[in-house]
Amino acid sequence: MGVAIRRAGAADREDVIRLLDAALVHDPVSSWVFPDEGHRLRTHRALMGAFLDIALDEGYVDVTEDGAAVALWWSVPAGPHGGGGDGGATEAETEDGPALLRRAVDPGNERVEVIGRLTEAIHPADRAHEYLHLIAVHPDRQGEGLGTALVTAVLDRCDRDGLHAYLEASNARSRDLYARLGFAFMGTTLDLPDGPPMWPMWREPRA
Repeated sequence: MGVAIRRAGAADREDVIRLLDAALVHDPVSSWVFPDEGHRLRTHRALMGAFLDIALDEGYVDVTEDGAAVALWWSVPAGPHGGGGDGGATEAETEDGPALLRRAVDPGNERVEVIGRLTEAIHPADRAHEYLHLIAVHPDRQGEGLGTALVTAVLDRCDRDGLHAYLEASNARSRDLYARLGFAFMGTTLDLPDGPPMWPMWREPRA
């Protein structure tokens, strides 16, 4: 039986933030952004909320019908784009998105801003694509194929419409999963300062 997926809206905001927080608070990248665990447990939710709000305004958010998994996407046009790691051209980005994100989430933490600038610098600009910014599966539901279902739903559309797709894998396990879905490592990791690597990955549409 397939996984039921729907488009999330503003009414889903609090549930989705809780899910993003629970699933990603111990992710290597989140742990680098907030190295002190106590501070991370207090502040990570605010960062997830900021990312979600941008996605609801400028991108799209897919969630499984049971609320156990969610994916944040942007449709990115070809050409230069800036921003706080989200890949789309938002109003906030024209006002220096990474700096605004830091000020809104954790003003004393420069890593909130740094990661936005680093991901912006490596983001492909030559071809339009669908950008998977974040994906999260509730810790109690991992291993059931929910994340794969969310991603393949968009990739199927990419294949039909001849669209490319892009993401940055935040750990080796997700990198290997995305490779099985047709994403290819772009050859150079994004190495966070004194932190873990991220793997930029690109997918060509399949005939």
